[in-house]
Amino acid sequence: MNLNDVKFNDAGLVPVIVQDVNNGEVLMLAYMNYASLEKTLVSGETWFWSRSRQEFWHKGETSGNTQKVKEVYYDCDVDTFLVKVEQEGAACHRGYRTCFHNRVNWDGSVTVVGEKLFDPKTVYGS
Repeated sequence: MNLNDVKFNDAGLVPVIVQDVNNGEVLMLAYMNYASLEKTLVSGETWFWSRSRQEFWHKGETSGNTQKVKEVYYDCDVDTFLVKVEQEGAACHRGYRTCFHNRVNWDGSVTVVGEKLFDPKTVYGS
């Protein structure tokens, strides 16, 4: 694959859906820039661009909850990626296995689903 074919948005980013390779669970949605996509493809672990912190980051660098890349796909427009991983521990920085742990019920209420695997305060501070 030629990375120059990727259609990055105006901010130089492409959305990436991260999915568990074993059970198909969607773990998170994040963004990659050219450098983090290249580093992911070379290293076999996920690297992203943090829009809030404006910095390059390696998943699991602080928490130890790493993602080993097993398969990488892109869509027909080359503007979204699907990365299938073996997840070690929680994918969510709030301590849950998946970032998608808030279920919206038909009455508008929200139910938190899934088990919290770690307390973020012990990993990231307050």
